[in-house]
Amino acid sequence: MNFQQLRFVREAVRQNLNLTEVANVLQTSQSGVSKQIKDLESELGIQLFIRRGKRITGLTDAGSGVMDLVERVLCEKENLCRAADHYACENEGRLILATTHTQARYALPDVIQQFCRAFPLVSLALRQGSPAQVAAMVANGVADIGIATEALDRHPGLTTFSAYSWQHAVVVPQEHPLTRVPRPSLADIARHRIVTYDAEISGRAQIDAAFADAGVVPSIALTATDADVIKTYVKIGLGVGIVSAMAIEPTAAGELVVLDTPGMFAASTTRIGVRNGAYLRAYGYRMIEMFAPHLTRDVVDAGMDSGWSDRDTAWPADAAE
Repeated sequence: MNFQQLRFVREAVRQNLNLTEVANVLQTSQSGVSKQIKDLESELGIQLFIRRGKRITGLTDAGSGVMDLVERVLCEKENLCRAADHYACENEGRLILATTHTQARYALPDVIQQFCRAFPLVSLALRQGSPAQVAAMVANGVADIGIATEALDRHPGLTTFSAYSWQHAVVVPQEHPLTRVPRPSLADIARHRIVTYDAEISGRAQIDAAFADAGVVPSIALTATDADVIKTYVKIGLGVGIVSAMAIEPTAAGELVVLDTPGMFAASTTRIGVRNGAYLRAYGYRMIEMFAPHLTRDVVDAGMDSGWSDRDTAWPADAAE
């Protein structure tokens, strides 16, 4: 048995049993993948996969039962390599951060600047995606740390921590009729078409819940995955924008107006996630603490050791701003 065989098995599951994709990801041949998996099955004395001809069509009961062990063995192997790197060169290495556009664009620049000054020999990589993609990247070991508002705390392979809370804001072009309403209601806003986030992005659930609680059905003109796109289409008059308040920057006269809508939408909480059982380098802990100062190394270690996530705790917005 070797680690390569275990990697083939894990990647087969990740690639939905498509061995061609497994071969592409691991840079080998499809026949090589099949042989390594069969060799492992022969050594273990069990069949891991259900086959129809030459095709793999599913996991056997035995295969399902050992997949957690395969993940744990490979995770510990990766941890051993990280630990060795840590002791060999404590402040050198690579940190991969998975996050959404909004966090990368608005919440992280100052933190990353601070981190790069503190750790000039660490290569930092940003991987952007939807919250679900961020969760998957961290759970699969593609990224070391994930930062997003949705999905992280719903992934069983992650330990997550509340970083900070934020609100949505309503924006319209100059001279829009709503600028003449002192404090518009949801019913006022719903008389106009709405431009906002896709269903899986940045607290969209809070937006939908607010309209539902008010008994109002909004007309959605356009949805997008990031605030910059939403603001662009609001500026050209496509509709009323609802975006993260952190995405509202001082703008030149004649662009957008932020409406007075305090408490209209429930607060959203941005979370930090790490893979269960993962080994974090010292600079990984520092990145987390720079982003959310209440998340010290002791707090993160305690959470990771217990598998606990503070899902019901919200923290103030100034944790990352």
